[in-house]
Amino acid sequence: MPTIQPDPDNPPHQLARTLGVPQIVFMVVAMAAPLTVVAGVVPLMVALGNGSGVPLNFVLVGAVLLLFTVGFSAITPEIEDAGAFSSYVNKGLGSVAGLGAAALAVTTYALLLVAVCAYLGAASRSAISSLTGADVPWWSLTAASIALIAFLGYRNIEMSARVLGALLVAEIAVVAALDLGIVLRGGHEGITASPLGWDAFTQGAVGTGIMFAIFGFIGFEATAVFRSEAKDPDVTIPRATYTAVLLIAGTYALSAWAVVNGAGSGRVVKLAQTDPEGLVPTLADEFVSTFAQDAMQVLLATSFFACALTAHNVVSRYIFDLGSKGSLPRRLGRAHPRHRSPHVASLVTTAAVSAAVVITIATGLDPVLEVYAWFGGAGTLGLIALLALTSLAIAIHFLRHSGRVSVWRGIAAPGLASVSLVGIAALVIDNFPLLIGSNGLAVTFGGVLVLSFLAGATWGLVRRVRTPAATSARDDGAGAS
Repeated sequence: MPTIQPDPDNPPHQLARTLGVPQIVFMVVAMAAPLTVVAGVVPLMVALGNGSGVPLNFVLVGAVLLLFTVGFSAITPEIEDAGAFSSYVNKGLGSVAGLGAAALAVTTYALLLVAVCAYLGAASRSAISSLTGADVPWWSLTAASIALIAFLGYRNIEMSARVLGALLVAEIAVVAALDLGIVLRGGHEGITASPLGWDAFTQGAVGTGIMFAIFGFIGFEATAVFRSEAKDPDVTIPRATYTAVLLIAGTYALSAWAVVNGAGSGRVVKLAQTDPEGLVPTLADEFVSTFAQDAMQVLLATSFFACALTAHNVVSRYIFDLGSKGSLPRRLGRAHPRHRSPHVASLVTTAAVSAAVVITIATGLDPVLEVYAWFGGAGTLGLIALLALTSLAIAIHFLRHSGRVSVWRGIAAPGLASVSLVGIAALVIDNFPLLIGSNGLAVTFGGVLVLSFLAGATWGLVRRVRTPAATSARDDGAGAS
């Protein structure tokens, strides 16, 4: 494979600027894992949330995240590095809060990565068992996947983008085939728009439905993490973020509506409660073909792989950014001289996730009901907190520097997004014990998130005391006109 040669606009110590809007969208939508959400999360939303009204959950959450994207895009031209949340929070609230956000972000995505790697092994085991009858331990498949992810993460980002693009196209194709099959064949009771109505939305546990919907959008905000590898970041990042939010919201809302129509709005809740894992594959068999059902099982495993690969890339780039700034050892911020990848940070990410997975195996935790549910739920809460904090930081920044952008883009939209996200966080916290499994575990995982932010903020204070001039310069730069 040809290597990327140095050029004057892209020094050897930096990552390669090779990504356009399509590649970044592929990676962040792959992390959102469309097939995983449609086949795995939607049935849980129906069974535990607001029943046949689940499509509007995605519309509502998508609207809130579009508000977030307005402010996110407005401030992007003023952000010079790929620290994503930490850089945005630093811009509005200073370096102490910025390092707190960075530590919380690393913890959040690491939790999500562990969760997805566990489910990846379980989904791969199910696919192999269904197609061949062989019984392979889930942890062996997780280990093989982590090794492949480590290889891709070590090399140039374009290789990851190509892999993710191919997997994403395949899983979106099978989801589209299911949606089209249900619509063309009229569903179980005829096609109806009732699942999109307010009466359907407000039935059952709306908070639980919204909580699961937020989980489905995980990854959209990671566009900024790839800033250092974008060809024209001031244009590419905002476009990729808007595209990702609209694509995710549209795909999920349409597919959830199709699933409800396919099962029948009068019986979908019962079917989802009886067999949530089998609901969507059964619909694929009924409305498309047996081949589609088999393909869905295989693509469900590859969907988790795509999600895990993107999460790995996000964590390693956070660590790379912190290393390049001196907040972590400088060696972590070195790019590979040939692949121009964050190879050291990638290796550290692989080692940390591998250790966590080994612990879950040693303790005998179920890969889906325990590892995925616990770690994924904690990661979802961490993401919501980061989004709310980032929106607040953007609004404060533009309050200090009015006139740079319109009031709507700089203050009103991010302010509304922050308030909305705080409300969603309250709903998630209220339902957190249900998602995690017990009050004790909910407090434990919640404590990990809080402590990670406090640890980062404390380190920021220590660095401010040790190097006041450098820290002051960064904070002044965050708010300079």
